[in-house]
Amino acid sequence: MEVVLADTLLSRCGDRAALLRALSAPLSAERAEALRLLLQRLAAAVPAAAAGEAEALRRAAWEVALERCRPLLRGGEGAAGSAERARAVRGALRHCVQLCGPPLAARLARDALAELAAGGGAGAEEAAVEALAAAVPRLEEPELLSRCAAAALALVREEGEGEAAAALVAGRLLPALGANGAALPRVWEGLLGAGGAPRAGRALLALSALADALLPRGPAGPGLDARLCPRFWRLVQEGLTERDGLCRKRARYLLKRALDLSVGQRAELRCPQDGGHEPSLFWWSAEKTEQLLQFWETYILIMETLEGNQIHVIKPVLPKLNSLYELALSGDKGCWLFHPSWHVCIYRRMFESENKTLTKEGILHFLELYETKHLPNSLGFSEFVIGPLMDALSESSLYNRTPGQSIGDCPPLGMRLQKFLATYLTLLPEEEKGSFLLKFIQKMTSRHWCAVPILFLSMALASIPACKVLGAEGLHALRDVLQCTMITHQILLRGAAQCYLLQTTMHLTDVEKVSFPEVSSFLLSLRPEESLRRDTLLWTELCSWLQVNDRCFRKSVTSDLERQEASSLCQYVRSLVGEYLKTPASERENCFMPDWFEAKLVSTMILLAADVEQMKNKYSGKSNIEWIELEAFLNPLLDVLMRLGSNAYIPTLKTDKSLQLLLKLLQTRSLKCSNTQDDEVLFFIWKSLVTPVESILEFVLRRLTANELSTVGDLDRCDLYLALIPEMVNLCLKVNWKKMPAIKNFLSSLVNASIRNLQERNSEKEPKVKEQIRKVASMASLAAVCEIMAGKLEVHLEPLPSVDALKKFISFSQFNEVLKKPFYTEEKNSLGEETTSPGWGKIVARYVRDQWICLRFVLNSFATSAQGYEVMSLSTVERSKEILQSALEALSILPSDQVLPVFDCMKFLVPKLLDSSEGLCIEAFDLAWKIISSLSNTQLIFWANLKAFVQFIFDTEVLAVAASAKGQAYTKIKEIIFKLIDLSTTKTGVFNVVLSHCCQSWIFPTVDERSALTNAFLNAGNYSELTTEACVFGTVFRRDQRHIQDVHAFIEDIGEKCAANVVTESPNRDDHYVRICAVKFLCLLDGSNILHKMFMEDIFIKLLDKDEQVSRSRTRYYANSLQHRIKNRVWQTLLVLLPKLDQNFLCGTLDRVFLAGFSNNQASVKYFIEWIVILSLHKYPQFLDKFWDCFCYDEENLKKSICTFLSVLAHFDIILQNTSEKKPALKKALVVVLQWCFSHNFSVRLYALVALKKIWGMCRMLHVEEFDALTPVIESSLQQVENMHGTGNARRNWQRIQDHFFFAIFHPVEDYSLETIFYTLPRLSELAEDEWISLSKFDRFTDIPLPAAFQWCQSRAELRDLKPSDWSQQDMGSHSAEADSQPEWTDVQKKIIPWKNSTPSLDLETAFQDRAAKLGKSNSRLIVVASLIDKPTNLGGLCRTSEIFGASALVVGSLHYIQDKQFQHLSVSAEQWLPLVEVKPSQLVDYLQQKKTEGYTIIGVEQTAKSFDLTEYCFPEKSLLLLGNEHEGIPANLIHHLDVCVEIPQQGIIRSLNVHVSGALLIWEYTRQQVIKQKQQQ
Repeated sequence: MEVVLADTLLSRCGDRAALLRALSAPLSAERAEALRLLLQRLAAAVPAAAAGEAEALRRAAWEVALERCRPLLRGGEGAAGSAERARAVRGALRHCVQLCGPPLAARLARDALAELAAGGGAGAEEAAVEALAAAVPRLEEPELLSRCAAAALALVREEGEGEAAAALVAGRLLPALGANGAALPRVWEGLLGAGGAPRAGRALLALSALADALLPRGPAGPGLDARLCPRFWRLVQEGLTERDGLCRKRARYLLKRALDLSVGQRAELRCPQDGGHEPSLFWWSAEKTEQLLQFWETYILIMETLEGNQIHVIKPVLPKLNSLYELALSGDKGCWLFHPSWHVCIYRRMFESENKTLTKEGILHFLELYETKHLPNSLGFSEFVIGPLMDALSESSLYNRTPGQSIGDCPPLGMRLQKFLATYLTLLPEEEKGSFLLKFIQKMTSRHWCAVPILFLSMALASIPACKVLGAEGLHALRDVLQCTMITHQILLRGAAQCYLLQTTMHLTDVEKVSFPEVSSFLLSLRPEESLRRDTLLWTELCSWLQVNDRCFRKSVTSDLERQEASSLCQYVRSLVGEYLKTPASERENCFMPDWFEAKLVSTMILLAADVEQMKNKYSGKSNIEWIELEAFLNPLLDVLMRLGSNAYIPTLKTDKSLQLLLKLLQTRSLKCSNTQDDEVLFFIWKSLVTPVESILEFVLRRLTANELSTVGDLDRCDLYLALIPEMVNLCLKVNWKKMPAIKNFLSSLVNASIRNLQERNSEKEPKVKEQIRKVASMASLAAVCEIMAGKLEVHLEPLPSVDALKKFISFSQFNEVLKKPFYTEEKNSLGEETTSPGWGKIVARYVRDQWICLRFVLNSFATSAQGYEVMSLSTVERSKEILQSALEALSILPSDQVLPVFDCMKFLVPKLLDSSEGLCIEAFDLAWKIISSLSNTQLIFWANLKAFVQFIFDTEVLAVAASAKGQAYTKIKEIIFKLIDLSTTKTGVFNVVLSHCCQSWIFPTVDERSALTNAFLNAGNYSELTTEACVFGTVFRRDQRHIQDVHAFIEDIGEKCAANVVTESPNRDDHYVRICAVKFLCLLDGSNILHKMFMEDIFIKLLDKDEQVSRSRTRYYANSLQHRIKNRVWQTLLVLLPKLDQNFLCGTLDRVFLAGFSNNQASVKYFIEWIVILSLHKYPQFLDKFWDCFCYDEENLKKSICTFLSVLAHFDIILQNTSEKKPALKKALVVVLQWCFSHNFSVRLYALVALKKIWGMCRMLHVEEFDALTPVIESSLQQVENMHGTGNARRNWQRIQDHFFFAIFHPVEDYSLETIFYTLPRLSELAEDEWISLSKFDRFTDIPLPAAFQWCQSRAELRDLKPSDWSQQDMGSHSAEADSQPEWTDVQKKIIPWKNSTPSLDLETAFQDRAAKLGKSNSRLIVVASLIDKPTNLGGLCRTSEIFGASALVVGSLHYIQDKQFQHLSVSAEQWLPLVEVKPSQLVDYLQQKKTEGYTIIGVEQTAKSFDLTEYCFPEKSLLLLGNEHEGIPANLIHHLDVCVEIPQQGIIRSLNVHVSGALLIWEYTRQQVIKQKQQQ
């Protein structure tokens, strides 16, 4: 219609140029649209016009373009008045350029480029782009074309806030440049050139806009073809793996468009190779179209499915990856047909998914693929393994066990990783293995790995078959990985990783490329207390490796080649010892202590070389080993040590080094040999080192007592000397008793000299450093002697006079004496060493701590001897009070890591003062707890301090005295108990320390029990809350904590093969050990002991109270919730106690057990209650009358619990085992059961029938004549049940309940064992795995042994081997395994992602330029108007529906709805792909009128008198759907503006549909009709 009107106007107008000028004078929206239409018609008619008229029209068009259109564009939409006018102006400008040709295009381009260069904001930028878009198609000047292309690319590259500009360029300017054949190559080179190319997201935006030019749909032409450019395909691949979903969508669009073009042209093409010998990134062959299509369609299906991020949708598609590989490989040549980087894109998408399950599935699939398919080698895969794969493997949660695995099993990812790495390395060419492994190991050092991933990666490396591929650089990289393992607090995992990294070194190192110094440096990175230690399998393996490769190691530059006959290892160690003991001539006195690194290195290598020598001798069959080499190693050290006592001029550095090495050798212990003489190497070393003992002692005594320690730095030497003393004592005790007199003389001299030094008073007001350091060294010496006497009782030092002098000196000393900060000016000049206040504070703290160590020894010796109290100057109580006050002062001034000896002293003091000074003792309790709670976040010192705190607070005498008085101290101790339990919920292992100490002291007291107050076991009853809480203790761990525990269990199950299990000390901090300790403690109790009996009965009652409390707090609770677990633990403990309880007590408590059976219990709790009832009735059949009473409760109670009591009757044969008169009981049981066989509840009937079958079988065996009349009825009923048939579940459930373990296998008496109670039954009743306590854990917990006569440990094999299968829940997931086992699904979900005909339209609204470039929309002419709808949910749903079916626009009342969360939740990002137009309800009339003028039919979705039936209405192509308000529909004032109303036929009573549903039905009907029309036209 518009075209007819325009042509009519032009035909009747004489001066067309004047008409143009008249229309453009005041340019309103209507005039602008009319002007655009006239210019369009004129542009088509100019070629046929006369020359004069044509020139006039061009001048007029020139004026319109420069004087009207350009100013309006510069002013923006606001100035123009509306978006419609701006669109019309843009169209008018394009037609002006068509009329005027290249001159106007050049003028517009120059002006626009100048404006872009000058800046001016977003509005000016947009106007310039619009002008360029209009001008570019007619530009001919090469220089201008280059500048325009450069400007477009600059805007595309612009980061930050340039997203709108980039979208505008992509929507307007780039398609225009693409249409200009001369400009396209310039743009192409800028996008994909070597330098300055934009990032992937922007480049893909631009390529999508240029798709029509680069990938034309017609026949192949001479122009550019993106398919032949490797950089284009690399960019597409990069886009497929981008994190931004929009980039991925654009990349898929370009891929699909290229494929569609290739299918249509059926041409032969091959993209040039992008380096290397791998296949092209893209190729096409008409002969292989079917195979190619199959590959790419499968590929695109997988990539589009991954967009869903939903594992239930993705998992069925994963098997198609296998078929993708089959298509990608050439069977006859064994090489890639398609470039492997396409497969890498799929895995990268999976690895970077937010869904961790999907990531794990992707990793497992990739690893398994290489294990099973043996793919050809590809450089891209190696880079992928070292890059994205290892990045993905850093996530700890991926290493979880699968549901079917047991605790202690290796997680699937760990196993697959080992197999993959071994397989992958075999596929690599020999020359690439070393570089790949080096990069792999270096990647392990490039980030902070958690303990779990680095452990399993180390295991995978260690599992690679031995091959010599790593050199010195690889060894250094492995050492760096070792440093990475040290950051974790998981000591066992840290140690295990070190073990596997050492095995990796031995398996993969090319010894000809590494030297002994490099190997030894690596070995020193391993911690002996965590991994590498003598007498482990790892140490033996290392010795064997060194022996086999002894003469193969690369010679170091400094190696001594004099003795060729010596093995290279021995030669290296001899030179190492010699170099170590060399001292530069300049360094004699006043040097700092050397680092311990060298001493550790030398001692380790000496031991290794000695063990290697011993191994060689054993292999050669020598029985008498001469130890020639070992003697040679030790001789230089012995030479120095022998001269220490007599030669005062030996350099200090040399003495330090020799004593450091001596200490390291003496600290070596044998793990296997309890007797030192059994370890031949160690015994020879010790026998050699005992020779210079007198010389060493003389040297140490001189250094400690003769004022030779004078600086703060000398305190490190003091520590070295004092550390040597106990080792020398131990050496003489084990090797040479004859040296003991020398030891005693040394200790006596040291004590006397130290006391004299401490008794000296400073004459000067300002003490000197030398004097104060001497006092510190003297007090440290006394503390060291006290610790030796306390720990080495076999030395018998007590009778020495010096020991009495020491006790008197300490007893009369003033405690917490501090040393005044010295005057140190002269020392600072000689050493450059300045004693700062913080540094001196540490020295003073050490001095005070040493005082308390000495006092601990004195108090301990007084406590263990009958005499000695008279030594005190005051009465015992007064002196104790004074010392306790000093202890409180010490706690307040000492650092937290120094308070250990103070706690130990308080343990002796508090029991004496609880009666007389209770307040002071409570203050001590509070202060001690404050210190412990403040230390809870420190790993290293917390546990030692906690142990001392527990020994102090829970000392037998402290507990007994507090309990006897029942005062504030008793209350305070109970308060501390519950504080410790609370602390243990956040710091695992705290309760373990408390309970283990208490149970050991209660059941195995070490104190002399001389009165009833000190009877240790009384404390168990007085503090029974501790045991009660222990029986039910255990937190519900977070998933990550359970994961760490699982990995711990896996490592522990490896056993001795992993050295970390042997050398790391097991702290028993697992929460299970709390309950294990409590259970073992209860097992040790004797029912015949009246104290034990009373305690067990008290615990039994308290546990029943705990169960009732949980039941009252929550009548219904979930399986594996904390309530379920607590109830489960309660009944497990009651079951342990049951055999120890007598008849009288059970008679009073059995009713409470029955009452618990009436609660709503989870399966495991129900089984335990039934078990206890069965065992009670089995042991005491006289309680049967109480049991029958349970069936007389009201029906409401019995509904929930009757199955529990019927289950008991199913074991009636065991209950009556000890009964002589069985017939009366059977008669009663039969009467009770029969009435429940007719219950309305199906489950109750099943339980009753199981019980009836058991009881009737017993009646038949005993030939009970009284029941002959019932025989036909009962037997026919049972037979009918057995022969039950039908399509339902009745027959299957009857079979399942009979096969259920509790009725079929379980024997309540024979299966009574710890394993059944704590492991087997919880496992069979589907309790969470962290509630299963295996028998091995009971064995590993050795703090408390089980009684020697204890027989109830293991379950019967029949029960232990069963798998969980609860009959009432077997239907759950019964088909899942079958579904997962299918190799490839016949059909999978596929989301429809339209992409054809999706080139960006140049006529979209300016506000939606970005959407226009985003792979866009189909050519639908449907507009959906939803301005009357005000609910965000309806609008969000409509937006999604409109986008799916390709509507050209959705009109809403306000664009603010887009930000609403409910809208976004329903639209799922559809608003990004659909143009949204804002038209307020008040503007609807004008909007509808305008659309009518554009040729749209206005269709109302409303029921009116003249409305059409939807099934009969034929939609015009240009349709506008107007939807009504949710409540009022379409207002009356709008209905008369409609061209037609359409209603949806309805069959129901309710006369309206939801507005979104109504709109969706009409949108679909419109789409359906248009699709049919298009097919008919084709």
